[in-house]
This record gives sequence, structure tokens and C-alpha cells, in this order.
Amino acid sequence: MIAIFDAVESAVRSYCRTWPVVFDRAEGSWITDESGNRYLDFFAGAGGVNYGHNNPLLKDGLLDYITDNRVVHSLDMSTSAKRALLEALTRYLLGPRGLDYRVQFTAPTGAATVESALELARKFTGRHLVLGFENSFHGMSLGAMTVSDNPISRSAHGASPARQGQVPLVHGELDGLAEVFAEKRPAAVIVETVQGEGGVNVGPAEWLRGLSALCREHGVLLIVDDVQVGCGRTGPFFSFESADGVVPDIVCLSKSIGGYGLPLALTLIRPDLDVWSPGEHSGTFRGNNLAFVTAAKALETYWADETLEKDTLAKGDLVRERLAELTAGTPWGVRGAGLINGLEFPTGEQARAVCTAAFERGLLVETAGRHGQVVKLMPPLTTTVDELEQGLDLLAASCTAA
Repeated sequence: MIAIFDAVESAVRSYCRTWPVVFDRAEGSWITDESGNRYLDFFAGAGGVNYGHNNPLLKDGLLDYITDNRVVHSLDMSTSAKRALLEALTRYLLGPRGLDYRVQFTAPTGAATVESALELARKFTGRHLVLGFENSFHGMSLGAMTVSDNPISRSAHGASPARQGQVPLVHGELDGLAEVFAEKRPAAVIVETVQGEGGVNVGPAEWLRGLSALCREHGVLLIVDDVQVGCGRTGPFFSFESADGVVPDIVCLSKSIGGYGLPLALTLIRPDLDVWSPGEHSGTFRGNNLAFVTAAKALETYWADETLEKDTLAKGDLVRERLAELTAGTPWGVRGAGLINGLEFPTGEQARAVCTAAFERGLLVETAGRHGQVVKLMPPLTTTVDELEQGLDLLAASCTAA
């Protein structure tokens, strides 16, 4: 029953208001509620289950680990599960891409890896200011909010970009940034190459290369927040790979880095930036060994070759082709990369009506953008072509109904 949630749970709850049912089971790209109604999931836990719900290839390893009484909680002690993950990161991600990073395990949230990146940038440079971008979102902790452009959440934290020194910038515009760097001498810039919560705004490859070059020229660290659009969401594992030559100083990973939907967050750090003292940045649950197990298995299963990357890019092309057909002759807009795509409407009310109509038809989609005007499509990467077509048919029917 819904009553217990209304009676006991805090008013801060959000997604359950959008989808007012009690979900009970999930498999692949589908979620089922307690009444047996099935929903095609084009939300994927806000990017937390890129490999689908209860992926059997990942579940088997997790069950073996649990039933063998292996270490579950370990703070930052060395464990066999952590070693296996570090080896998998080296073998399947960093080595093949020629990337040289130290791996920091933070508390297991996106905001925690962002906080560590901000703190480390300030410690290394001796400067405080970190610049954010218009329409950005980096998490709900205080530091993350000061570099985010989300006025509702900032208001709740009592933080403003003016007080904290944020300088909003816009994808596609680098004019004047050199002057900002020279005048304000920031420690770092933090950027989402594709702004998910901000409305699926894609930073062009040339823009990213220009930003990276300016950062190098002025001694400003480049932090890429790949919490939502990393782990293959845009096609390649890291979203910045599409901009040849861009190698961030720090990379923030969470959400699907755990593979199975289990909490995990990593901060990838250029080796010379790793100036932490032992225990200087800490957290009780940074030793989530269950997530280490599924994260390593996901890397081994999906990133030993380019199959998933190519498949995601092809599916993304299909989605945008279908959305282009859907929006032909309308004032609606389409944008995206890989399997994160947005359908923009003139108003947030229209986008919300489409999401409501979609839910009634068995499709889970959410809104994004400053005014909630974008319907964001983010299915698991393992969603089949038939399921994509089915979901897009439901979306088209929902647009008509709304």
C-alpha cells in the first residue's frame, strides 16, 4: 500500500511521486509493480543500471562471493575483491586507453567523488575557486552544489554561485574564458561533457578540446564529471573519449561503475596530483566489496572489446532517427549522444504531460532541463533493439495523447 510511504517517509521523496505504484521486481529493461503491471524502463536508475536490472552475468559472481562468506565491509583495507577491481580497471580501461590515473575510493555516491575532486584541486593548487557551467548538476552535497547551476537545490543549501565564486559558462562558447582564467585564477573547472539533469546538452568535441587546451595553458585543472554519462552511456566508456586528445586531470565516476546498481564511486587522479595524506579524505563505506565484485565483472564482461560501445552507438543512432521522425513539423527539439537522448518541448508542462502519459502506457521516462522541458531517454545499454522500438512507439503514442 502507498499509505505507509505518505505517513512515514519524508516529503523530500521525489520519483515515487512521478510513478505512484509500489515496484517489486526487475529484470533487464523491465520493472514490475506489486499488481503485476510491467514497465519498460527508459530511466535506468538515473544511469545507475547501465547493464540492466539483475543482470545474470553479474549476479552469479555476486552470489558466489556472498555465499562464500567473503569480506563485505572493509573501509579502505586491502581485500581480494578490491585487488580484482584494480586489476580490471588497469586491464580493461586504463591500459588500453593509455591513461595513467591513480584510483581513489570515496564514499559511494556521485556527490562524494565530486567533493573529493574539488578538495584535491584546491589542495594541489593552493587556490579555492572552481568554475562550473550553466545548466550543470554535480550532486546534492554543499560543495557539489556550489559548482552546480541548480537554483532550487542551491537555495535549500543556502549556497549561491556568487558567494562561492561560480562563473556560469555555456557549452559552445569559450570567448572570454581566458580572461576569466587570468582574472580569477581558478583551481579547476568541472564539466559534464553531456549535461544529463541540465537537459541533455552535449558539449561538442571541438569545444571540449578548446576547453582542455585553455586549462593547460593557464594551469587550471580539468575535472570531468562522468557520474551519469560515463560507463558507456555515450558509447565509449568515458564520455570525453569522443574528443580526441582530451585527457582530464581528474575524472569522477559513480552510478554504473558498480555494475549491478550497487553503490560505488571512484575518483581517477593524475599521479602527480595524488597529494593526499593518509586518511585526509575518508568515508566508512568506501570499502563496498560487493560493488567491487560486480564492477570488476562488468568490466570483464562488457569492456574486454568494443562490442558494447559499437552497439550503444548504433542504438543511439536509431533512437535519434525515430525522434527526428516524431518531431518532424513540430517545434520540439532532439539532442543526445549514445543512449542518453532528450526530446525538448516548449514548456515543462508539456514534457511532464508526456511523461505521465508514458507511465500510463507502461514506459518510465523522466524530465530534465532548467524548466523540466526535456523528456530524457536513458534505457539500459543492454536494452534490445525490439525493446527500444517498443519504447519509442509508446513514447510517440504518449506525445499524441498529451
